[in-house]
Amino acid sequence: QHAVRRDPSETGSAVGRFPSVTLDFGEDEEEEDDEPGEEDGGGETENACRRWLRTVCPCCCRKPGRHDDDDITDTLETGIDELDDNEEEEEEEEEEGTDVEKPGKADGELNELLLKVQSIDLMKSQSGQNRTEHHTHLYQSDNLVIRRGQTFLMWITLSRPFSPDSDKLHLELKTGPLPTVSKGTHVIVPLVEEPEDGRWEAAVVRQEGSKMMLSVSSSPAAAVGRYELTVETNNASGQTVSVRDPANDVYLLFNPWCEDDAVFMDSEVERQEYVMNDIGRMYYGTRDQIGARTWSYGQFDDGILAACVFVLEKSGTPPSGWGDPINVVRVISAMINSPDDRGVVEGNWSGSYLAGTSPTVWSGSVEILKEYHKNLGSPVKYGQCWVFAGVFTTVLRCLGVPSRAVTNYSSAHDTDVSLTTDIYLDENLDPIDELNGDSIWNFHVWTDCWMARPDLPPGYGGWQAVDATPQETSQGTFRCGPASLAAVRSGQVFLKHDAPFVFAEVNSDKIYWQRKIDGTFSQIYSEKKLVGHAISTKAVGTDERNDITDLYKHPEGSEQERIAVETASRYGSKAEAYSSPTAEDVSVEVTMDGEGPKMGSDAGLTITLRNSSSERRQLVLHSQAAVMYYTGVHKATVRKDETEVDLQPNEGGLADVVTFGQSQYKDYKDQLVDQAALMLTLSGRVKETQQVFATQFSFRLRTPDLILKPIGKAVVGEKMAVEISFTNPLPQVLKAVIFHVEGLGLLNARKIHYGDIGALESASLTEQLVPSLPGPRKLLASLDSRQLTQVHGVTDITVEGKSDGAL
Repeated sequence: QHAVRRDPSETGSAVGRFPSVTLDFGEDEEEEDDEPGEEDGGGETENACRRWLRTVCPCCCRKPGRHDDDDITDTLETGIDELDDNEEEEEEEEEEGTDVEKPGKADGELNELLLKVQSIDLMKSQSGQNRTEHHTHLYQSDNLVIRRGQTFLMWITLSRPFSPDSDKLHLELKTGPLPTVSKGTHVIVPLVEEPEDGRWEAAVVRQEGSKMMLSVSSSPAAAVGRYELTVETNNASGQTVSVRDPANDVYLLFNPWCEDDAVFMDSEVERQEYVMNDIGRMYYGTRDQIGARTWSYGQFDDGILAACVFVLEKSGTPPSGWGDPINVVRVISAMINSPDDRGVVEGNWSGSYLAGTSPTVWSGSVEILKEYHKNLGSPVKYGQCWVFAGVFTTVLRCLGVPSRAVTNYSSAHDTDVSLTTDIYLDENLDPIDELNGDSIWNFHVWTDCWMARPDLPPGYGGWQAVDATPQETSQGTFRCGPASLAAVRSGQVFLKHDAPFVFAEVNSDKIYWQRKIDGTFSQIYSEKKLVGHAISTKAVGTDERNDITDLYKHPEGSEQERIAVETASRYGSKAEAYSSPTAEDVSVEVTMDGEGPKMGSDAGLTITLRNSSSERRQLVLHSQAAVMYYTGVHKATVRKDETEVDLQPNEGGLADVVTFGQSQYKDYKDQLVDQAALMLTLSGRVKETQQVFATQFSFRLRTPDLILKPIGKAVVGEKMAVEISFTNPLPQVLKAVIFHVEGLGLLNARKIHYGDIGALESASLTEQLVPSLPGPRKLLASLDSRQLTQVHGVTDITVEGKSDGAL
């Protein structure tokens, strides 16, 4: 079998004018013995050309001496570019070459010239048509980044002009370790005349000689991730496949702009906020002391797209499932935390962070994801709920899923699927710490994501709660969601995934149980309005806080809210908890002065008892002040009191009120941990009616902010400076202070070892930076020391582009 190559302009019969020919027949002794010698018959010489022509066309070229008058070789001018019938050498060339050729058998005509791919241009410039139309122009990636369900353009340069009549061409995209056509991970894109929406197809939209432009459409249900792209051609001469070039790998993302995509969001302003905004806000503190800090998501930063796809790939889940956003967010939820699968962030709530970075220091996700990718999947130390939520939101936005970080205040953690938060007290109304596994976090941060839910009844699509903080397992893995907010709001907790846990976080009742003499427990009191307040996220288009509590629950105390609670309780482990309460005419309330106490000052709390009956009421008030982790876990009791209270009857519609309470800083300063959180627990029993009441009030000591002041004009490529100043609020020295500074397009994450800051003293430093991207930017800073945490600052900087005359 011979591989024959000829000039593309030559068509038709093999008979005609040929260029010079090179022949190599090897050392086939047997074949030479069968042929006549140098002198044959009439003594005429049979040269190599004559013998070859007689081989391929014996009817036209007979041996010399037989019908010499008909010898057509005298009229032929030699002209084949190259001929090699050494099949072993040909196979070796095919194995060593970059293109695989499969020539057809000779059939009396020379084979058609092979059609080879010489180059592929994916038109992947950030400012080009593809990236702009796919809303991927902000990704700092050299690869083509596109969204599924939408067409993109590409140029292919061939070895000769493409002929639709005799040539065939298709694209192949492969993702995952074992690409399979049936699983959708090996995609064959045919060349068609009229592409149909929703299918992988390509069409020629322009042809210039041997170059042609293709318009390629993708399926809106295609698996997201990184695809290897090759081009295969076919014609009568055989088949060629272009060599895979990593520079031509394609990143395919979810598409909130495509109506057929499950993550479609029809509001452009919301798409800009929940997909395209790389800066967000995190809310922390307590319901009465809401704190806010800026978080850099950085989903477009250099290396982040590759890192996010790496997280997906490291999950080990089948890529065939990566087209379903329900499955993808569930996989990512598990991969952000580390307990099961060595995910991105290792959680730590101990207060000791010497082996890593304190969770309060992080100001964004970029440094975390880059470190995880660089270290090939070694968990980054350390994180708490807002870090898990921030990184989760970054990964989802990077992959194209609309998402936002959400903070729930007085967030319950239900450990036994009772859909209640249970507090166990002994015979003296003191908490039994070893039984109180349920807790109410001062705040908890998770992520909302937007998608259709075809696996649920109609009406449950839209915002879904997902959580990467490792609290409880779901199907054996630390993950949570997606849980439909509509299902949570109405108490339909039987709808997947993990709706009971999310419902308990935002709308469970807090029930107090007292141990009796026989060791059993009875319900003595319940608080129906304690859990789930001021559920917050960043507002669309501004840095203001948006309260979205109504998306998670009906108004507290409304009939709809009570129906939702009772509906959900049917699926809990303690449905009997919702019994009729006894008459209550004594109430207790805790309030705080202004925005609450500052770090270093006393806590001015007010405890108010009211008697709404027409009779005198006597009781003993038990109070306990404790330092807490923000998760509601007890660290140390710092004060404990019992006070006899005598409440006069309510006369003329005015209830009798008794007010008292003050907590001093010196009582708890040595016990404080992250977030500087404290909790006051109150309980009592009314002597006349045996009514039991109880409540818990959480608060924090507010920390000062860092002050950031830009110095000089901000221009791309030119140096500028920022001054960072801070005043120590504590009557003690801050040891080994470290400042962390970062800003997308301004400054990569930088750690500055400052040293000590004296008691009540001020400190300042100046940092140089060179902006790399124009437009509005934010510079973030944080301070960390063993004595003081949760100190942050941010400033807005508008960067001008380079002038036309700049070098």
